[in-house]
Amino acid sequence: MSHSRFESIGAYLPSKIVTTEELIGRLKVPPLFDLERITGIKERRVHDTRPESYEDSFALAIKAAEDCLSRSRYSAADLDVIISSSITRSKHGTRVYMEPSFASSIAKHVGARKAITFDISNACAGMLSGTYILDRMIRAGIVRNGMVVSGEAITPISETAVNEISEKYDLQFASLSVGDSGCALVLDEAVDDADKIHYIEMMTASEHSHLCLGMPSGRTPGVALYTDNRKMHNEARFMLWPNTQGSYLEKQGTTFADEQFDYIIHHQFGAAAVPYANAIAARELGTPMPPDLNVIHKYGNTSTTSHFIVLHDQLSDQNIPAGSKLLMIPAASGVVTGFLSTTISSLKV
Repeated sequence: MSHSRFESIGAYLPSKIVTTEELIGRLKVPPLFDLERITGIKERRVHDTRPESYEDSFALAIKAAEDCLSRSRYSAADLDVIISSSITRSKHGTRVYMEPSFASSIAKHVGARKAITFDISNACAGMLSGTYILDRMIRAGIVRNGMVVSGEAITPISETAVNEISEKYDLQFASLSVGDSGCALVLDEAVDDADKIHYIEMMTASEHSHLCLGMPSGRTPGVALYTDNRKMHNEARFMLWPNTQGSYLEKQGTTFADEQFDYIIHHQFGAAAVPYANAIAARELGTPMPPDLNVIHKYGNTSTTSHFIVLHDQLSDQNIPAGSKLLMIPAASGVVTGFLSTTISSLKV
């Protein structure tokens, strides 16, 4: 069976930086907890809102797509499919568009005239969901290559939270963790094991959907809990990934330890929650987790783009040696979980 690979990656991060200290300083009432300590977020990028250079979701996605194509062997005209996975869909400033699809507008702008185009929406698991679909299309021989792209101008929810929070404990505090970005990937068919997506699986566990309203918990300092603060429910949520991947690997006749991952990339939703999730995974899978790569301290939670902003950033800093095997773990409203295993060697930034 054929496999896909990450052929190229591009990203765009706005130049404006807003610190957590600055954001908290604008609240009418300071929170009961230290948001920077709990989340690990020191700063985030914020899109340009000047009328003459407004960076909406579409603009962020276009800049990322162009960056990705600048280091791809393919031109836009060569692409067989474009999948847009943005949560935010602002264009022409603050106008929100559902039709025409973002993917079709992006394809038209970059010159991908023959590409199949469609949008998907799966909360913060959007780009991994797009990768899942494109991987299956390439494996099935439906397309030869394609792009998954997302532009997230999501910090307006932070502005709303700053304006509306009037108590020391509010459901909107999680909105203060987001940052803006654009990211794009080109996938094509793998030619060897040195560059390959070994497998990607996704699942939704709707029985845990009541945990999707995010807010830091005062009961368990340092761990990002949710509407139902009972520890057993939060632990059950974090057990979804290791149990699912463990079952998958068991059916393949292998174990997590056998996979020999070099690095793990979690969704960038809270620095303190990652060690907690890894501890549960180590217990359930019976082996230590690989070192985690993260950039949450300088970019915040960039929603759909978060895994690939980490990948782009770490490749740019040359922190991922050629031949490294990576594991990506989504975490999104729904609750959505899953896992992606890939080896990368020629992917460059």
